[in-house]
Amino acid sequence: MFVLLLQPAVAQTLPAGVTKGPSVEGITEYRLANGLQLLLIPDDSKPTTTVNMTYRVGSRHENYGETGMAHLLEHLLFKGTPKTRNALGEFTKRGLNANGSTWFDRTNYFASFASNDENLRWYLDWQADAMVNSFIARKDLDTEMTVVRNEMEMGENSPERILFEKTLATMYQWHNYGKNTIGARADVENVDIPRLRAFYRQYYQPDNATLIVAGKFDPAKVLGWVQQSFGKLKKPARKLPTQYTLDPVQDGERSVTLRRVGGVPLLMAAYHVPAAAHPDFAAIEVLNQILGDTPSGRLHKRLTARQLAAGTYAFSQGLADPGFAIYGAQLAPGQDVDKARGELLATVESIAQEPITEEELKRAQGQWLKAWEQAFTNPETVGVSLSESVAQGDWRLFFLLRDRVRDLKLADVQRVAVERLLLSNRTLGTYLPVDAPARAPAPVRPDVAAELKSFKPLAAAAAVQAFDASPANIDRLTQRFDIGGLKVAVLPKGARGGAVSALLTLRFGDEKTLFGQGEVPEFVAAMLDKGTATLSRQQIQDRLDALKTEMRIGGGGGVVTVSLTSRRDTLPDAIALVGDVLRNPSFPPEVLEELKRAALADIEQQRKEPEALADNAVSRAMNPYPRGDVRYTSSFDEMVADINAVTVDQLKAFHKRFYSAARSEFGAAGDLDVAALRAALDKAFGGWSGGEPYTRVPRPIAAVKPQRLQLPAPDKQNATLLVRQSVPLHDLDPDYPALSMANYLLGTGGQSRLWKRIREDEGLSYDVRTGILWNSHEPHSMLQGSAIFAPQNLAKVEAAFRQELARAQKDGFTAQELAEGKRGLLAFRRLSRAQDRNLASALANNLDLNRTFEVSARVDDALGKLTLEQVNTALRKYVKPESFVTAVAGDFKP
Repeated sequence: MFVLLLQPAVAQTLPAGVTKGPSVEGITEYRLANGLQLLLIPDDSKPTTTVNMTYRVGSRHENYGETGMAHLLEHLLFKGTPKTRNALGEFTKRGLNANGSTWFDRTNYFASFASNDENLRWYLDWQADAMVNSFIARKDLDTEMTVVRNEMEMGENSPERILFEKTLATMYQWHNYGKNTIGARADVENVDIPRLRAFYRQYYQPDNATLIVAGKFDPAKVLGWVQQSFGKLKKPARKLPTQYTLDPVQDGERSVTLRRVGGVPLLMAAYHVPAAAHPDFAAIEVLNQILGDTPSGRLHKRLTARQLAAGTYAFSQGLADPGFAIYGAQLAPGQDVDKARGELLATVESIAQEPITEEELKRAQGQWLKAWEQAFTNPETVGVSLSESVAQGDWRLFFLLRDRVRDLKLADVQRVAVERLLLSNRTLGTYLPVDAPARAPAPVRPDVAAELKSFKPLAAAAAVQAFDASPANIDRLTQRFDIGGLKVAVLPKGARGGAVSALLTLRFGDEKTLFGQGEVPEFVAAMLDKGTATLSRQQIQDRLDALKTEMRIGGGGGVVTVSLTSRRDTLPDAIALVGDVLRNPSFPPEVLEELKRAALADIEQQRKEPEALADNAVSRAMNPYPRGDVRYTSSFDEMVADINAVTVDQLKAFHKRFYSAARSEFGAAGDLDVAALRAALDKAFGGWSGGEPYTRVPRPIAAVKPQRLQLPAPDKQNATLLVRQSVPLHDLDPDYPALSMANYLLGTGGQSRLWKRIREDEGLSYDVRTGILWNSHEPHSMLQGSAIFAPQNLAKVEAAFRQELARAQKDGFTAQELAEGKRGLLAFRRLSRAQDRNLASALANNLDLNRTFEVSARVDDALGKLTLEQVNTALRKYVKPESFVTAVAGDFKP
């Protein structure tokens, strides 16, 4: 069984007031005298640290009139304390990738950063300070209120989210799981500050919190720092209220219908299921795979494959109290809703007549366990994921659920399906009484302590060697070699669980040979893993599951990429599978039709989405190329026409004509056996030549007419502002560092000018930012700015955006902003280089560009030496508001 690769256990003297609790697979629990629970997960395999504070309070704990309080506190905690008045700005200065989230049973605040004792200690101090000293002030709530409304409106734009919300509201009669976490608008807008402060003081206390530290750190130091920061907080005398509300057994099917503009038909069938700690919840998780997986799931086979739906899915939510499982379908335009609904319900509720097979069970267990194991290889993921187990009742449930899934018996899965997936336990679209309903088991709250008595934790394994993510060390460790036209760069390093990330890129064709291909290149890439000359679609997926490998293929124009997440011992076999997929695709006609339906459904949704409308309109306005050119941006109608025109014969012809490894790159980072990898690459791709010769399609800068486009998006409660401008620079230009910094200070992160004005000061937008898409080949990069907002705030958002840009260009940035920007941007760059997936991508990209990480080192050095004059000059020289192409999309009233 897979185990966490961590530092070996050593004898240690605990700080006064700290006691040690249970240890499971490298995770150790400690308790402070005031009740704070601490989980330490030391892991030196990559130089990052994640800190996650979980409070056992969510929307489930809110009383009448208090809906949304837990979520409001998540926002207000970042508004500061007397000691730290701008937490988000401080995070940006320190290069902390930080955020918070609220759910039914918990609220958590987390940060990941390049390992650094100073940042780690500061963040622990901030968490302790914020726990008891946050302002929770009316003035902060007033400015944040529009932001919270904007977040509500963002969700209101999504038919899926609103249908999910309405389904749960119909499903739960009394329990707060039927209430949206973001709260009722009336409750949020009229919240009573003294009542909100009382909620904060009741639940934001050390005895109701779990602090998790994962990644690279010194456990002894962290124990001392935690005691110093949190140990001085008093254990509260108050007693937390007991939560006792449970919904009765549902006694008949329920339904809700939602009608709004845009999108495509959607179906959700929801069923009450046990709490996460209940022994039967593992069976629910596996049933989701059996019913909802693509392509092996029963729903896919009976709806999608038979053209009754464009796609199907299944998921459940593990909660402290009895939760829910949802089985859904998305329809393409023209598909019959009644037929799809009937087949969906018949498939889910027919397991008594069509029992689960042993093959289905084993496949589902393998898929679920593979996903669990892959998550467990990443300390950042583990550090944040444990929040859910803590909220469910005990962090060790994270491992108990794995063991229960692993040990499931077919009879138990069948029993749970028959007990739970029945008509009287369903919420869909219509309520119909029945004469003799069959009832699901009564909800119970499990005794977590009793459930854990038989739990036997696995032993922790040895430590992984620490990795220095500096450019010089990356170049020192990187090995490069060629296999025919395939250029290879690999970085062997320690990684938890023997994990490896890799990226393969094939390049072919030029602007002439690729002309007029329409959607064919994209569909060729999408069809590669849907069957080969010797393997079916299902066999390919089963093989990936057996190899514990995730494979993602993407492509378009003259490029196709294959991304792999695998293991040291299975990577060579995974490479062999990739070779088969790329070289011998079978292009099954029925799968092509399935993918075309899904693509058409997606386009139909995009037609009414403000973000998609703005993006397409601006891209077309700035595009000088004729229809048929590989660089051309199609309209939605043209996309539909091109998709409908795709045939299997076109796919086969394109693949035969263009595909080869004559010009290709492969990058990998992680626990690599280089000799075995080289042999596998040689066997899979050696000698694969031919194809249309590759010449990169140029994208020279072109004159663009400045303009402002206003696009209607009826019945959408969230609107979008999008601006773009071509910039005559590439990423090796001497002005690249200065303009990168100017962009960072203007619109990236919690300390940027646009964020502070539009998000923090005026509370007009949940998300406002700028960014630059840098060109590595020619002086044609793209500056972009965006904001989302309520449609009625359009004038305010546009004015604030342009005023802040004008102020920055007129007065320039300050020395303090530049110093903080250097610190934050360099920290983010270091954090990026610590991720194996990023390293693999960068290694492959550098092969294409004939570069090494020495370029990154030069950029870091240049960023560190930037002067204020250089940054301000770059902003004034290259950012031209008068040249912007602007689009606003939303439901704007006259």
